[in-house]
Amino acid sequence: MAEAGTQTPPAATGGAPAPGRPNALAALERAFAGFADDERLVRRGGRVSEVTATHYRVRGLSGSARLGDVVEYRGRGGVRRGEIVRIAPNDVLVAPFDTGADVGLDAAVYDRGPVAIVADDGWRGRVIDALARPLDGAGALPRRAGEAAAAPATPGALARQRVATPFHTGVRVIDIFTPLCYGQRLGVFAGSGVGKSTLLAMLAGADAFDTVVVALIGERGREVREFLEDTLGPESMAKTVSVVATSDESPMMRRRACDTAMRVAEHFRDRGDRVLLILDSITRYAHALREVAIGTGEPPVARGYPASVFTDLPKLLERAGPGAGGAGSITAILSVLVDGDDHNDPVADAVRGILDGHVVLERAIAEQGRYPPVNPLASISRLADRAWSKEQRLLVSRLRAMMARFEDTRDIRLLGAYQPGADAELDQAVRQVPAIYEALRQSPGDAASADPFADLARHLKAREAQREAQHGR
Repeated sequence: MAEAGTQTPPAATGGAPAPGRPNALAALERAFAGFADDERLVRRGGRVSEVTATHYRVRGLSGSARLGDVVEYRGRGGVRRGEIVRIAPNDVLVAPFDTGADVGLDAAVYDRGPVAIVADDGWRGRVIDALARPLDGAGALPRRAGEAAAAPATPGALARQRVATPFHTGVRVIDIFTPLCYGQRLGVFAGSGVGKSTLLAMLAGADAFDTVVVALIGERGREVREFLEDTLGPESMAKTVSVVATSDESPMMRRRACDTAMRVAEHFRDRGDRVLLILDSITRYAHALREVAIGTGEPPVARGYPASVFTDLPKLLERAGPGAGGAGSITAILSVLVDGDDHNDPVADAVRGILDGHVVLERAIAEQGRYPPVNPLASISRLADRAWSKEQRLLVSRLRAMMARFEDTRDIRLLGAYQPGADAELDQAVRQVPAIYEALRQSPGDAASADPFADLARHLKAREAQREAQHGR
C-alpha cells in the first residue's frame, strides 16, 4: 500500500495510465468541476422577515447584496426568483418575478448575483421570456459556454458612428414624410386601439435588417401568437428574436423584458448586424417601473410617476442607436401609448425628448378609414434631411403646406363657404390632397413600396387623367 501511494501517476510521466487505474489528472479535473458548480459551494443567504402582495423583505443579505441581484428560494411550486430593488441596513427588499410568489416567513433565500443573459446567434427564430427562458417549446436555447454576462454598456458619445445611411421601410407615409436612417430611434404615438401594433408589424417586415428583436411588453396574451404568426409571418420570424412579457405577468418581468431585448439587440449589433428593435410598448414599461418604484417607497412626482422612471427611460433608450466603430447599429422603433389621447402625458413627453423622431397616429384619421392613420403634419423625423434629396425635401414641404391648407379650411368647406376660383392654392389643395391621402393608404397585406415618391406620382397622374376624362365628357 505504501508503495502504491508513492508511485508516480502515469499522466505525470507522460505515459498512458495502467489498465483499471484512474488517471489522476482526470480525477482532479472532475473535482475542480464540482467546485465550479455554485450549487455545491456555500451560498450566502438570509431569511424572509416580511411578505406583502408585491414584495418581501429578507434579513441577512444587506452586507453583501447589490441592487439588481437575483435571489432565489424554494417554494411549493419549485425554485422561485426575485430581484433586489432596495437595500436597508437590516434587510433587503425583493420584488418577485412570479406573480404568485409562495414565499413564507423565515424561508431561506439565497443571493445568485446579477442577471446573467448572454445572447447567442442561434436565438433567431425563438420566443423567450424576460429571463431568457424559451416559451416556444422548441427546446433549450443555445448558450455560449464559458462566457460571462457583461453589464450593459452604452457606447460613448464620441465613440459612436455617425447616423448617415437611410433605408426604406416599405410604408409609403413613413418613407415620404418621416424617412428613417440606420441607428435612428423613432416613437409611434397613439391612443389605445388606433393601430400602433399593426404599423409596427409592417415596419418589422422591412428587408433592410439582418436581425429583428421584438419586445412585447404588457400585451394581451391572446394577441401574442397572432402577432408573431400572422402579422410577422414565418419569413420575418426566421430572423426575429421575440421577448414576451404579457400584461398578467409581474411588474418585474415587464420591467426586465425591455432590458433583455436590448441585450439581445446589443449582441447582434456588436457582431456587425443591422438590428431593428421594436418595443411595444414603452409606456407599459414605464408603468412597470412605476409599480416597482412605488413599492419601494419612492414618492410620485408627476401624475403618479416617481422620479426614477424618468431616469430609467433614457438609460434604456440611449443604449440603442449606432454602435462604436466596426460594429453595427440598433434602429429602435417603439410604441408610446398616450393615456386618454393626451400627447402631453409625462411619459410621452419625456420619450419624445429622447427620441430622434415621432410618428403620430390619430383616432379621427382611423375613423375615416385611412390606414395607417398617420398625421403627417404632426409627425417628424429629426434625421429626414439625411434621407431626402434636395428635390424630395422641396416636394415634401409643398405637400405639407397643401395638406395644412386643406385641413385648416375643412370647417369652411363643410359650411359651404368655399368658392372655387377665389383662391388658386386652396383650389389645388382641394383637388390634390384627397388623392394624396388615397395614395398613402396601405394595409399589412399590401406589397411593400420600393419607391414611395414614384408610387405617389403615378397615383396623382392617374387621378388627374381620370378627372380630365370626366370633364371631357
